[in-house]
Amino acid sequence: MVVASLNVNGVRAAHRRGMPAWLEQRRPDVLLLQEVRADAETVAEHLGEGWHVVEAVCAQKGRSGVAVAARTPLRDPVTTLPGFADDGRWVEATVGEGDAAVRCVSVYVHSGEAGTERQVDKVRFLAAMSVRLGELRAREAAGGPPVVVAGDLNIGHTERDIRNWKGNRGKAGFLPEERAFLDSWYAGGWVDVSRRLHGDVDGPYSWWSWRGQAFDTDTGWRIDVHVATEALAARARFSEVDRAASYAERFSDHAPVVVGYDV
Repeated sequence: MVVASLNVNGVRAAHRRGMPAWLEQRRPDVLLLQEVRADAETVAEHLGEGWHVVEAVCAQKGRSGVAVAARTPLRDPVTTLPGFADDGRWVEATVGEGDAAVRCVSVYVHSGEAGTERQVDKVRFLAAMSVRLGELRAREAAGGPPVVVAGDLNIGHTERDIRNWKGNRGKAGFLPEERAFLDSWYAGGWVDVSRRLHGDVDGPYSWWSWRGQAFDTDTGWRIDVHVATEALAARARFSEVDRAASYAERFSDHAPVVVGYDV
């Protein structure tokens, strides 16, 4: 099962900039999308034929929105976290049947801003997410499917995950209290799949600002992450970032993070 996570930065814009060519070349089985900024019908239309889509839509038109899309029907959808109804930041569904079933979650964590209400909302969301992660692990332990939670976490976990980490100390995305949530998840049985497969290296980054020379100089952030339960992470065979060949060929400011799992 090839699972691709991608913040499309607007599904219409990504489609216009060339996302269909990437889809045709990569041919993932599952897409976990963030910032789709459209309803499920529009998402399906822009992905093309053969996709089943479950989405959490943001109540504010043109904002956020996350989706799970798969080549096969999706089961048992959940489209919100407690306290965050209509935020369009969390959606989950089961892909596959029997021993091949996987619970797939697409998440878009707030960007935040240190010292503001935006940061308060981000921390509240991370706390609610932590509770749900515990529930998903308990469900798996009781015989449920293994789980992958993937998306734009808007947090660089370590210095390896941000090229300019020194310049981002004290800023949202690299605050100790944010990074502590990831510490707790990984200590509690979840696995950063790409980090395990790539090892202790810089990056590979998945987001670069549209501005300046960030993309050309690879001054990026690794904030798009597959977080899986051990049962699924142990079956991950590859992790790749589909970085565009050039700035002009980018269809989002994020690159797809693609992981192949044996299921």
